[in-house]
Amino acid sequence: MNYMDNIRNKLALLPDLPGCYLMKNDEGTIIYVGKAKVLKNRVRSYFTGSHNGKTQRLVANIVDFEYIVTSSNMEALILECNLIKKHMPRYNVLLKDDKTFPYLKITNEAHPRLEVTRRVLKDKAKYFGPYPNGYAAQQTKKLLDRMYPLRKCGVMPKEVCLYYHMGQCLAPCEKEVPKSAYEEITQSITSFLNGGHEAVKKDLQKKMQEAAEELYFERAKELRDQIIHIDALMEKQKINTVDTKDRDVFGYAVDKGWMCVQILYMRQGKMIQRHSSAFPFYGEAYSDFMSYVTQYYSDNPALPQEILLPDMLSDGAVKALMPEAGTGAVVTGLQTAAGMLGSKEMLAALDAEDSAEAAAPPQQEAEQEAAAEGTVDAAGGAAALQEWLGVKVLVPQRGLKKQMVGMACQNSRVALDEKFRLIERDEERTSGAASSLGQSLGLESLNRIEAFDNSNIQGTNPVSAMVVFIDGKPARKEYRKYKVRTVQGPDDYETMREVIRRRYERVLKENLPQPDLIVVDGGKGQISSAIDILQNELGLFIPVCGIVKDDKHRTAHLLVGDSAEPVSLARDSQEFYLLQRIQDEVHRFAITFHREQRGKSMVTSKLDSVPGIGEKRRKSLLKHFGSLKKIKEASVEDFRVLSIGEKLAGQILDALKDEEPSL
Repeated sequence: MNYMDNIRNKLALLPDLPGCYLMKNDEGTIIYVGKAKVLKNRVRSYFTGSHNGKTQRLVANIVDFEYIVTSSNMEALILECNLIKKHMPRYNVLLKDDKTFPYLKITNEAHPRLEVTRRVLKDKAKYFGPYPNGYAAQQTKKLLDRMYPLRKCGVMPKEVCLYYHMGQCLAPCEKEVPKSAYEEITQSITSFLNGGHEAVKKDLQKKMQEAAEELYFERAKELRDQIIHIDALMEKQKINTVDTKDRDVFGYAVDKGWMCVQILYMRQGKMIQRHSSAFPFYGEAYSDFMSYVTQYYSDNPALPQEILLPDMLSDGAVKALMPEAGTGAVVTGLQTAAGMLGSKEMLAALDAEDSAEAAAPPQQEAEQEAAAEGTVDAAGGAAALQEWLGVKVLVPQRGLKKQMVGMACQNSRVALDEKFRLIERDEERTSGAASSLGQSLGLESLNRIEAFDNSNIQGTNPVSAMVVFIDGKPARKEYRKYKVRTVQGPDDYETMREVIRRRYERVLKENLPQPDLIVVDGGKGQISSAIDILQNELGLFIPVCGIVKDDKHRTAHLLVGDSAEPVSLARDSQEFYLLQRIQDEVHRFAITFHREQRGKSMVTSKLDSVPGIGEKRRKSLLKHFGSLKKIKEASVEDFRVLSIGEKLAGQILDALKDEEPSL
């Protein structure tokens, strides 16, 4: 029975129940995990009908599947998240750096501290955030440090520090601080971060006036500075709502097999920033979007009060949801959003919308399509997420909240368009640079460039490396490394001859593609050596050029042919920039290879110089200790487990101590 017969038999037995499915390749590796409202419909849809290119690539690798039935959509949502985190499937949307948002944390210690962290743990600490970037979190912490005297030091010092004398620490190192004092400070910080900064500001203004009346001008100035810092911090948060709720507003767009998700953060009723993630996706768009949202909130104790999600549109949330924006309007950031959300009358209607939004059905066409395929629809996904997280999750159908989601979706579309335009522009510039360079050299076409560089230190461990550029872009799979076999000492010309001979003998023997141009690192001597081997030994007439560096090891100019005639290229041209990239890349590749070889030879020479240490014992030492550094730091007793006596151990340590690595 082949694998397709096995799949057909399994498809016939699929239940009409919600759950998760796991797709496997021919090695038994799980390559995709998905959830379904109806397993039977969803899993069958992969093997029937037509798919886009990305989904076809996924389906082509599926040779088996298994499934897990759940009792509800919520269980399927959570199970999918856990399975993705466990198996890290190749074709799933995986959060990589999206969980590294900064948070403010009040530690759960006898003497708590306020710190900025990117790791959210279940350690009973209080977390506030996420903040849009590290700078915003650090600035907020800096302000709170001035206002609330929690300890600043990581390790308790033996005596009071400068923070105590500045009034920014209670000095638990010097005196007993009651628990009630910390509870009061923690409550004040919590109140401030949850929108109570106006009350704090009024209290500071009152204290400043009292200090000024009592002629404590220095204290009054400190309080005034704190008020200024609060104003400066809050002034950056432009967009306001009247209910001061913490909201995360999601939007997404898809195009050319890529998805972009935008999150607009509203904290204390103020929109502080947005976050954008773009990644390839292989499954159904809305299902993969919900997978992203679920992963984002897993193990995250710092939840907002409300989450707004887009509806499941048939076009993948591509079109804007803002009727006020004209057909030519593009929302590119928070400046446009400020104008859109400026109406107080619209803001006041937020609470009135909630009841309608929570129960609002998705678009009928999208709902029918979801039911047919067995996928989780927008309302079902939102309900499952709300039940799991315990916070309100809405799919707005009208009013201001729908405009917020529309703004997030429109920003997603703009971000994707920008990504593709940049890619197209980069491809045009790189291929254009290669074409222009070919014209400067008198070549009809310049698609494939192969570049060589040699590396050695006073003739030791001589190596060479080759990199390949196709249409101006590096083709890393075709890079090659060479250990120089026949050359003794630092002879760059003979090294070039050997490597060129070895490379192009293989090209002829295996009928590999020939380059349009060969680039060598050096001047006339290196060019002549390469041409001599190519033409006189191999009968190949491939153009050769050399890149000459200046005294600061930077690309200076280009020489072409056996006569080494200079080619005039403007220093600010794309052709010159392409040459720099080629030279830097081949030099990096050669140096990296040389360091690897030099490191291996150092290990060999140091241990082999000790009488009684052969190849077998050297490998045993390195396997046991892990590195030369660890061997050097070991004691004589540590060698006994390898059956090495005190005398030989002493000789090994003396050899490593006397011979320092050359730089």
